[in-house]
Amino acid sequence: MLLMTSIIAAILTIIFVKLSFAVIGLRRKNKVGLGSGGYDDLERAIRAQGNFAEYVPIGLILIACLELNGAPWWLVILPGIALIIGRLIHAKGINEPPPNFSSRVLGMKFTFGTLITLAILNVGWPLYSMVA
Repeated sequence: MLLMTSIIAAILTIIFVKLSFAVIGLRRKNKVGLGSGGYDDLERAIRAQGNFAEYVPIGLILIACLELNGAPWWLVILPGIALIIGRLIHAKGINEPPPNFSSRVLGMKFTFGTLITLAILNVGWPLYSMVA
């Protein structure tokens, strides 16, 4: 059972839906069916949603693999929390007019740090389990 992954995925889904509704709302407001129509706020919202969609799936796959390989709950939930924090900080930074680059960078540091940590854990945990 993937209990921890399910909780993390549910939280990330809520964030993704919120980002998607922001894009939809700005498309309606600006009467833009495709692209950003030259509206900076819509462009920022599109990229916040797109960037989220680009990085979250691999994180969730790695979290699920870790949980399936029998890692303890805390070793699964901590990177999940870090991924959520990173994605929230990045989305907030990209949506601030003008974009807050320090928040975006911090959000990406959390995200990349989490993905790298998950990759290492997904190699290390099974090896540790086999030896222990």
